Order: sequence, then C-alpha cells, then structure tokens
Amino acid sequence: MRAVLRTDGGARGNPGPAGAGFVLHGSDGTLLSSGGRFLGDATNNIAEYEALIWGLETALDLGVSDITVLCDSELVVRQVNGVYKVKHPNMRPLFVRTLELLRRFGAFQVRHIPRAENAAADKLVNEAIDLKGHVGHVGAADAAEPRVRQDTLFD
Repeated sequence: MRAVLRTDGGARGNPGPAGAGFVLHGSDGTLLSSGGRFLGDATNNIAEYEALIWGLETALDLGVSDITVLCDSELVVRQVNGVYKVKHPNMRPLFVRTLELLRRFGAFQVRHIPRAENAAADKLVNEAIDLKGHVGHVGAADAAEPRVRQDTLFD
C-alpha cells in the first residue's frame, strides 16, 4: 500500500512546551491515521523527529510499503537525505531510529514542503500542546512515549 505522511513538530519557545503531529493518507487521499501528542519541554528539532518517527511507525503498523514523507523542517529533511550531518548528540538516536524505520519500507522519499502546505499536521501539534495530551485518530495507547529522556534534551 502506498501512502503520504505529513509530519510536524513544534515548541513554544525553543526549548519549551512541545508537540508532535502527523497525518497519514492513502494514495487515494483517504485518511488512514492522524495524531498529535504533547512532548513536555523539548526543542523544535526534537519535536520534528518525534513526529516523523511516530508517523513512520504508524504507517508500518498499518501495512504501508511505499511512503512519501512531506515535512516542513528543512533541517530534518536534509539530515535524513544525507545533505546535512547530525551534529547534536541528543538528536543522533532520533536520526538513527528514523533511518531504521525508513529502511523497512519497500520504497520511500522524504521531501521538504512549505509550512503553508502542512496545516493539518501543524494543527494537531498545537492542539496537543494546548491540551497537554493526545489528539487525532491514534489512541493514547498507541501514542508511544517520546524516545529521548527529557533530562538529556538540553545538554
């Protein structure tokens, strides 16, 4: 099955209260899944990776084999595509996990899109931060905890 994944992460303040969100559509435009979750205090970049990982995990769980990822974080897209190196040691585990997940798809591409084209994922991020919880079609039981311990985010 082919799908399009839109991901977004954000922090109010950097670092500050953060959230991750994603929207997953089938190739016919059908909504397969979406979610937003509160991350606690984190940086924008950590939140972007958390959103990407969560979306990829969900896509794999749903049997997606060919995925196009659309993300408005130029940094994350360029790191995943090998254009930029991952310099911050706390981002490295998220980068490695992202690559592990992408390699599980039969085919994938990760593309940068303008922020204006990512409104649905951005809305989920902001709702999750406002509610300090989970939103969207992914249940709280499916919303895994963030991958990076909060006390290591700002070293």
